[in-house]
Amino acid sequence: MKVGWISARPLAPRETDLEPWFLFASATFGIGCLAWLGLGLPWPVCLIRHSLGVPCPTCGATRSALALTHGDIGLAFRTNPLMCLLYLGTIIFDLYAVAVLIFRTKRLRLERIPLQVQRILRVVAVGLVIGNWIYLLCYLR
Repeated sequence: MKVGWISARPLAPRETDLEPWFLFASATFGIGCLAWLGLGLPWPVCLIRHSLGVPCPTCGATRSALALTHGDIGLAFRTNPLMCLLYLGTIIFDLYAVAVLIFRTKRLRLERIPLQVQRILRVVAVGLVIGNWIYLLCYLR
């Protein structure tokens, strides 16, 4: 099955199975952060905000993650909208990965994306980062 540039297909021979690797990495990172918090260890300080007094593009990412662990999506989004969306995307992809691994279904894969579309996606990604940073500069002082 293929929709646009996304196809659902079995893994090709010798193709890397991305789902367990992504699930392992994101789960390890999340559990490590929760363990760090549970042990009462201090969170890293943002050097840009500490030195210059202005938030960096990822300022509020930790507070956004903590708000999500408490189920407060609104606060997570207000703290750092882009990181909140990335965290929610990671959760959705992890749920997909678990389902694929349990039910051994076909994998979703991006097929060849035209170069012009890749360029547009890069511009959109940079625009999102800059827009998020402007938001943080305006609202997180």
